[in-house]
Amino acid sequence: MSRVVQWLGRQTRPADGVVVSATKPGDVERLASLAPGVECVFSEPGLCRQRNRALQVLRERADIVIFLDDDFVPRPDYFEALEARFAREADLVGATGGLIADGIHGRGFGFDEAVDMVERSMATPISLAERPIAALYGCNMAVRLSACEGLQFDERLPLYGWLEDIDFTHRLARRGKLVKSQAFSGVHMGVKGGRTSGRRLGYSQIVNPVYLLRKKSVPRSLALRLMRQNLLSNLVRSLRPEPHIDRAGRLKGNLIALGDVLRGRVDPERVMKL
Repeated sequence: MSRVVQWLGRQTRPADGVVVSATKPGDVERLASLAPGVECVFSEPGLCRQRNRALQVLRERADIVIFLDDDFVPRPDYFEALEARFAREADLVGATGGLIADGIHGRGFGFDEAVDMVERSMATPISLAERPIAALYGCNMAVRLSACEGLQFDERLPLYGWLEDIDFTHRLARRGKLVKSQAFSGVHMGVKGGRTSGRRLGYSQIVNPVYLLRKKSVPRSLALRLMRQNLLSNLVRSLRPEPHIDRAGRLKGNLIALGDVLRGRVDPERVMKL
């Protein structure tokens, strides 16, 4: 995280401020020396709680808020291109950038690897391709704060907050336009450490879509597709699992969740007891 925050200092359009939302001072003790001026705020653990804490302190201080995961390395022109895109269209309420590479689907990338890919991408002309989308990808997404009045990330989605980005931005999309644009992009490292256990993630892969379906914040087709894909993927790949993914744990979590759903118990927070 410290290296990513330092990297933000290379933006051609510097951020007006950088807020790191953490759970305790020990999480950010290196930032004071490596990235002076960064503001650190604290909340109880959980992606949704931490993002809500950041929104709370920024409500009256910003127009556009960019949420970056601590393992996302943006191109140096990311902020400049994103600001220009929001300025062109008043009804644009959210945007997510293109991915030069996404390590979440494989072994993941180291920071130096990600920087190398970003720097090589700078040698080619920037693409202006974009398309409207129904929800934003949480590893890098920007929202217009004036459109977020009354919206929060759902804190009933604990820990890793599986699908919290889909839930929040599907609701945001009712207030304006969302796009995915290649004009601002970066590398999602997909760091494997510091994430929730395979069994807990597997549980959330089933229960969270059902919960959001009942909440009517995701389409039925999307919820069913996500559950089907994850269950089949974990079932098939558990026979020959990837070294960096706990497929057996995810499959076990899927099955526990299916049992709960069939019994009428749809509670994302039950994952805390697994």
